[in-house]
Amino acid sequence: MMKEIREKAPAKINLGLDTVYKREDGYHELKMIMTSVDLSDHLTITSIPEKEIYLSTDSAFLPCDKRNDVYQAAKKLMTRYNVQTGVNIHIEKNIPVSAGLGGGSSDCAAALRALNKLWNLNLSLDELAAIGMEIGTDVPYCVYGRTSLITGKGECIHPIEDKLFCYVILVKPNMSVSTPSVFRALDVTQVAHPNIDALKEAIVAGNYQEMIRHMGNSLEEVTIKRIPKIAQIKESMLKFGADAAMMSGSGPTVFCLVKQEKRAIRIYNALKGFNDEVYMVRTLKAK
Repeated sequence: MMKEIREKAPAKINLGLDTVYKREDGYHELKMIMTSVDLSDHLTITSIPEKEIYLSTDSAFLPCDKRNDVYQAAKKLMTRYNVQTGVNIHIEKNIPVSAGLGGGSSDCAAALRALNKLWNLNLSLDELAAIGMEIGTDVPYCVYGRTSLITGKGECIHPIEDKLFCYVILVKPNMSVSTPSVFRALDVTQVAHPNIDALKEAIVAGNYQEMIRHMGNSLEEVTIKRIPKIAQIKESMLKFGADAAMMSGSGPTVFCLVKQEKRAIRIYNALKGFNDEVYMVRTLKAK
């Protein structure tokens, strides 16, 4: 009998992102705090008897072959653990592509979690995260999917007890940005370095105002030079009454935080007036 598993792949935002220094291996040493929001892709994974991986999606922007991180996740598990059956994987996309929201990484993490169940591999989240790191630096965080301090290249995940809850409005400008090109253009001596330790303390204490004070993203200045619209969106969000506004990841998506639902709805409606892709979501609580 064919077995089917549905797995949710939530988007992530960076509440803080510091590029500490350039490492000898060419990567940047990162210090970040990420949290997940309830804008999610959905994966449906069905077992098939033949040892093949079939990938489909409702998005015209995603490849359905080995260029897709989900395919790579399935292939790695199948090869490493000598799995003799195959899978059909369908990705229903809701997270914008190339947006700085970790959509591809979260899809990959969801595939790892689901295939671990489907194939009875009994791997821990730590083991899945280590495999995910071989595919992409945001995948380990997405395997856990809860508010965390992240260090190294993205492989060191330290979950945080998160007492905060708020509304998040996301605006994705009608353009995309290459993460590697942003990091190549980055000069760590010339950008702002948010205080990630103070940000973490504020989150642990449940102090929303202090959290807002310490939010920041080292990559923002680099991406804004390429896409000035990011600065305009941030300005609009704050003008309409957002508590904080910031770019997520390497961009170009901008998000703002709002504590009150009524004000969040008002800001969402105002932003809808001159942006195509606007989403009003909430932060996800840890399970």
